[in-house]
Formats: sequence, structure tokens, C-alpha cells
Amino acid sequence: MAYLGEPANTIAVLQKYNFNFQKKFGQNFLIDTHVLEKIVDAAGIKKDDFVLEIGPGIGTMTQYLCEAAREVCAVEIDRNLIPILEDTLKEYDNVEIKNEDILKVDIRGLAEEKNNGKPIKVVANLPYYITTPIIMELFESGTPIESITIMVQKEVADRMQEGPGSKEYGALSLAVQYYSKPEIMAYVPENCFMPRPKVGSAVIRLTRHEESPVDVCDEKLMFSVIRASFNQRRKTLANGLKNGGGFGLTKEQIEECITELGYPVTIRGEKLSLAEFARLTNIIKSKTN
Repeated sequence: MAYLGEPANTIAVLQKYNFNFQKKFGQNFLIDTHVLEKIVDAAGIKKDDFVLEIGPGIGTMTQYLCEAAREVCAVEIDRNLIPILEDTLKEYDNVEIKNEDILKVDIRGLAEEKNNGKPIKVVANLPYYITTPIIMELFESGTPIESITIMVQKEVADRMQEGPGSKEYGALSLAVQYYSKPEIMAYVPENCFMPRPKVGSAVIRLTRHEESPVDVCDEKLMFSVIRASFNQRRKTLANGLKNGGGFGLTKEQIEECITELGYPVTIRGEKLSLAEFARLTNIIKSKTN
């Protein structure tokens, strides 16, 4: 029976092991049963699911996942938490604990081994500094993923689902939306964590697209174009692309590409939608062939 969602039980475990929070790992443990239930519900965990959990901490969410799923693999980078996890999860026979950096785990191989190569569900509570690298690695690795349900800083969750023209809209928004449909499932206040973070959090579910939402000839080139467009937000799209390496084109040729897209050369990158970035990439590619 999951018990770590209760603050008193979390405190007891931390005191038992004399655990010291590691700021470098962004450790904030959930102490709200309603939020924990919301995450399992948002992730759509069913009895036949294999779940990859990133950053289990002391096993609070892991207990809930074990009770809902067929099997859970919990990957924790902090070796000081491994003895605690082995204790808090000892009643469950459907969990494997890995003391590894998720960015170094063969997730594709894990999905093949544990789920016969079928799409897996990922659940995570991620610190801000590592959110983007982990999400991009999950999507870009070719791992079969059905959905990623994550707890992140509120402003990061908002950024993931923003559209063109917003000051929060940027490379992260476009990358997430290229691979998935982002939906904020719940906002979570600071008092739901121990220790309390300085900012609010949100649970966001990223449901992987079955088919690409845009037609782009070169995915890698498109992301290079997007990054160059947002590296200097105050500059025009033309200047951003030129300062980003120019992609083998002169400034005049870059401006021709933007004109062909149907925009004035003074346009800024933040005005373009994902579909327009895909079209711009195809135009740039045609000029470099």
C-alpha cells in the first residue's frame, strides 16, 4: 500500500536514513496524495503498462506506479537514494531500480526488453536544468514512447504549449509540439513538496504524435533553423539565420527564402508557426542543393 504521499511518512524515511537534499539534483519530493493520484491518472497508467520513471527520489510516485502498472523501471542518478528506494519499494515485486544517469541509459533497448518494443509510458519529476535535454533525448532516440507525463517548473510547462507571438514561445515549444501534443493536466503549488521549491510546478502530458504534424525534408536542418531563429530574439529572422551560420547561403539568399515563405524580411522568428518553420526549412534546403 502506497504510504509515502503522507508528509509524516516522508519525514520518517528521511530521518531514518539521515538524508540530505542535493541541490545539484533539484530534489523536491511530493507530499500530496491528491497530486500523486492526478499524475497516475494523467499518465493513463493501466495494468498491462510498462512505465519508465525518471527521478523516483525516495519512491513516493514509484509506489503509486507499481500499484497501477504491470512493471516499473525507476532510474535514479543519486546513489544515496538507492538504499532508501530498496527499503520503500521492498513490498513490490514489479519494480527495477537503476542507479544511472537517464541520458546514458539505453532506453530503446529497455523498451525492447521490457515491453517487446511496444510504446512505453514515461513518468518523471524533473528539475528545470535537465528538463529539455531529457525530453529531447527521449524523443530523438527513436525510443517507442506513447506519452511522457512530467512534473516541471510551471513556466516551462507553459512554454511547451505556447504558440507563435507569445514571449514564452521558442525553440522548446516547437520541439515539443513537433514530436507530441502537450497538455497541462494540473498546476501544483509549492506546499505540495518537501522541501518547498521557490516556484510553482505543473504536470504536463506529452502524447507522442503517431505521424509527423508537418512535412519537412530535413528534420535536423529544421531544428538548426529554429535554434538560429531564437538565439537572438530581438533580431530579425534574417539576421538570426545569418548569425546562426547562414546554412551555406548569403544574407540576400536568406532574405529571398523568407520572401518566398510569404513574409517581409523584417519578420522575427517568434511569429512563425511550426508548419512555417518546416516550409522555410524546405525552401532553404532547395537553395543549397
